Amino acid sequence: MYSDLSCPFCASPCVNAHQDRRRDYYHCPKCLAVHVPAAFHLNSALEKAEYDKHENDPDDQSYRRFFSRFFDPLCERIAPEAEGLDFGCGPGPALVSMLEETGRGMEKYDLYYYPDKSVLQKQYDFVTATEVVEHLADPLKVLDTLWAMLKPGGVLGLMTKRVIDVEAFKTWHYKNDPTHIVFFHEATFDFIAERWACDLELIGNDVAFLRKTTMP
Repeated sequence: MYSDLSCPFCASPCVNAHQDRRRDYYHCPKCLAVHVPAAFHLNSALEKAEYDKHENDPDDQSYRRFFSRFFDPLCERIAPEAEGLDFGCGPGPALVSMLEETGRGMEKYDLYYYPDKSVLQKQYDFVTATEVVEHLADPLKVLDTLWAMLKPGGVLGLMTKRVIDVEAFKTWHYKNDPTHIVFFHEATFDFIAERWACDLELIGNDVAFLRKTTMP
């Protein structure tokens, strides 16, 4: 049994929030994030095997409609000539295709499918990570890295479903994916925005935009 595990965001001691037949879930009383302890994380081979089951065809219109609630407000917040990176694009980078169709330049990175790390050494007008951050074992480190890639005034767009509260979490379908190991609350995003001293916009129940200050 685990006790007093640290939050992967604010490092506060966490308490057990829920157990199911596969794993434990811990809740942070400060930033309200929920995470799965490392002992229950899948290894790389099992994780990729789960991702390989996804059928993410960039030409699938239903898949594109799924992205529209992120894509449409993103396009309202970035310039027509903006250059971006899609982080964790998966085997079928539909969002990349959609943004390229608008004339925006895109790079893509994925640990398993597009592992060219040279794209992580560049600066971008915007960075996207859709249905990605809930898979991260060290989410704050990765988010800090993505934030550092943004030019002044740049936008980091994230898409991940948010925790409402611990009671709702217990019956939440989103936790059942074995590759989902960290879950954000609105307060988690508030913590991140305060850490970066940036503007935060939350849209619906799964879209967040963080804009970097234009000051050097």
